[in-house]
Amino acid sequence: MSNFGAGALNADAHEDDQRPATAGSPEADAAATRLVARARWLMIISGLTTLIAIAAVIGVIGYRVFHGTGSAAPPGAGIVMLPKGARVIATAVAGDHIVVTIDVGGATEIITFEAKTLKETGRIRFATEP
Repeated sequence: MSNFGAGALNADAHEDDQRPATAGSPEADAAATRLVARARWLMIISGLTTLIAIAAVIGVIGYRVFHGTGSAAPPGAGIVMLPKGARVIATAVAGDHIVVTIDVGGATEIITFEAKTLKETGRIRFATEP
């Protein structure tokens, strides 16, 4: 006899019997409904977590793109214009600054630059008294 026949026998049995629910009974339908509802809830939680993670990654990428250093040049790339006839006497690194000593027509100048951006941060001119 197949399982279908067993279900039919259970339907004919007394209600006092404590037999497990069969495929067509209301208890089995309620259990299946609860299982489907729980699976749906877990899928919703999983989907929301995935969306939050994707939004966080896109947010970080957007922040990096729009709040970068503002320069597309690689670090250390730059051109510094010296006055006409000037020549570099010495260079040195002091902390996070680059120090350049130049000679401009017999007068000495010291120019300091920030190492990361190569922006000029200071200039000292040495001149002799007349």
